[in-house]
Parts: sequence; structure tokens; C-alpha cells
Amino acid sequence: MSQTIPPILSVLPTRALVDEKFKVLVENLPAGSPVTLHSLHHSEDKDYWEAYAHYISDHRGTVSVAEDLSFGGTYTGIEPMGLLWSMRPVPGSRTGLRLRKMDVRSPMLVNISVYSGHIAEGFREQPPLASVLTERWYMAPGVRRIDIKEKGVRGTLFIPPGPGPFPGLMDMWGGGGGLLEYRSALLASHGYVSLALEYFSPGELQSADLEFKYFEAAFNIVKDHPQVIPDRVGLFGLSLGAVVTMCLAAESTITKPRCCVCVSGSHIFPRGETLSGINKMMARNSHKARVDENNHHIWRDLNLPITSDLSMKVDVGRINCPMLLVNGHDDQNTPAVESAEDVAQMMHTAGNDHLLTRLHYPDTGHLIEPPYSPHFRATNFIMASTKAKDEMHQKHVILLKWNFSKET
Repeated sequence: MSQTIPPILSVLPTRALVDEKFKVLVENLPAGSPVTLHSLHHSEDKDYWEAYAHYISDHRGTVSVAEDLSFGGTYTGIEPMGLLWSMRPVPGSRTGLRLRKMDVRSPMLVNISVYSGHIAEGFREQPPLASVLTERWYMAPGVRRIDIKEKGVRGTLFIPPGPGPFPGLMDMWGGGGGLLEYRSALLASHGYVSLALEYFSPGELQSADLEFKYFEAAFNIVKDHPQVIPDRVGLFGLSLGAVVTMCLAAESTITKPRCCVCVSGSHIFPRGETLSGINKMMARNSHKARVDENNHHIWRDLNLPITSDLSMKVDVGRINCPMLLVNGHDDQNTPAVESAEDVAQMMHTAGNDHLLTRLHYPDTGHLIEPPYSPHFRATNFIMASTKAKDEMHQKHVILLKWNFSKET
């Protein structure tokens, strides 16, 4: 593509939170020129992730990703953020990868480039027409990050900038264990004091009573913080964290959440059991597990059909705060949609179904991430109890925009 004025590529803003949109614009192209937009990220795990899309410049020699059609690539159609959400490992990468940020104190660096012609490979072997390096942050300027190791609780507390006080959240991930901070960092960037809670190792606390007290102590760390409005603290759980959320909301006399958010979870949990009891239950039902056409493990049938035995379920009829259930219709790990139906019936029988809101997304799997996170079908998952690694069917993430009202 020969011309006297080189193409100009702009990405605005070049520095933003991960859930903020950017605008990608290419100018000074010849009219009707085929070009390829490409994004590239080198992850903290040292893997390369990329997305690309084919465009044709308009009569002004311009391509606007927010307004123009992609004719091919990792996404098609008008997708303003497709260069992020359609990212995938470059060909030849390890299988079962998941892109997630481990150190929220540094940005995700994404290089956006434009190439001449419609290409699908060899991006690093040829020079682009233009490139822009962008920064995507989970932690906004001014957010404070504080290590928590008190009252037997481990985690990281994120406090928004400003005088406060703020509403608070206790943020719990799933059965993989460990400490994941990026969701809490993003929530703090939007005005919530958020505690990313580290799960203890299975068997570390040998009784259900001790486990319960661990979560109650963590909740009180958030509630009693001077920057937190004490009667406006919620619970946010994904997968196993959603089970814990429902248990605390229904059973605890100390934890009094203002609201609950349960993502891809279930209320199936033997009463009086430790969390390791879920693993025991899964082991008993392991004959129901199956694999898909790619040998990815499917676990959703382990808890189906939903039991009518009340001793095997959280008594959600006792929940007396607003609760949001967020599920994907193609969740292959947990029967989240069937569980939500039973939760709704139990709450209706108890007369508190007015507190329940359900969001179901078609063609969506188990892992529901912050906006514009890459979609993927399966990921490696290490069972915290056995350290065995399986490639679990995840399907796609859905891109949820944080829309929790600070007034609820």
C-alpha cells in the first residue's frame, strides 16, 4: 500500500480500566483498502494472546472499529471491543489456557496494530503500518491495596479513593482456592470496599463450625472497617463462593448482608458439612461425570436431578436480603439454572421470592468474568483437594457490566 502520508492509528483512551470501552480508528488509508486490525498481549504466564479482524476503509480512507463491520477474523460484525473479548492464545500455545491478571498493581499491556491486506497469521513476521501500546487496568488510580492477615483471615482489601465511607463487599471465588484479586480491585475502582478472600486449604479447618466462623470473621473485617458503611456490606460469590454466600445469608446470625450476588453457583450443600463435603458428594456421584467431544470434563450431572432432601440443600427460604443469581444456560460444570429454579421455588414457598432476581444468559458457560475478558471454551483446573489437573468445559464468559447500585 503505497502513499505519501502514512496511516494514522489512534486508540482512545490508551490507558483505561479493563471494563472501559476504547475507540480504535485508522485514518489516512486509500479508500476501499483492505486492512487487518490486530491485538497482542503477552500474559504474566508468558503466553501470547491475540485477536484480529478484517476491515475495508471507507471513502474517506478511514476504519472505525466502533462503527464498521469486520468481515472476518476472530470476530465479525460491528464489535467495538472485539479486539479484546475475542483474544485467544496464538497458534501453537499450550492447551486449556485462561487469561487472568495476577498482579493488579501493573496493567495488562495490549499492542494494537494495523496491517495491509486481510491476513490471518504471521503478524510478528511482517511490519505493521502503525501500532499503539495500550494499558488496561483493574485498579484505578488512588485505590488502596491492603494485605489482610488478622483473626485467622487471609486476603486483600481494596479501598476506593476518596473520603468514604463506602459500601462494602466480601468477594469469594470458587473451588480452585488461592487468592484472586482482580475482581475486587475492579469493584474498588467503582466505589466499593472489597475484600478478596483467600480460601483456606481443604481440611485446614476441621469442622463446619470453624469454617463458618472463618467467613464470619472475614465479613466483620469488612463491616468494621472505618471506611465502610457497616449496614451496607454485601456478599459476592462465584461457583463454590456462591454456595458459601447462600449458606452465610441463610444460616449465619453474625453475617447480615445487605445483598448477595451468586454467580454460577448452587444451593446443593449437605447441612452441617465442611466445604470438603462437596468434594465427597461429587466423588459419590462421579459415575455421572462425562466428557465432551474434545475430552473436556463435564460435571453438571453430578448434582442432577436436584434433590428434594432438605438436609442436602441450603435453606434459602431463610434468606432475608435481596439476592441476584447470575447463570449461563450452557454451564457444563454446575447445574446452575436448574438450581436457580429450585431456589426460586423454595423462596416462593417461604414467601420471600420478592427478594430474588435471576439473570440467565444463553450460550454462556460457567466462568462469568468482568467486561471484555476473553471468551474461551475450556480451561485447566487444578482441584484444590487433590492437586489433579483437569481440562474443564467452561464454554464462554459473558461480559457483565458492573451495575450494582450503591443505594442497595
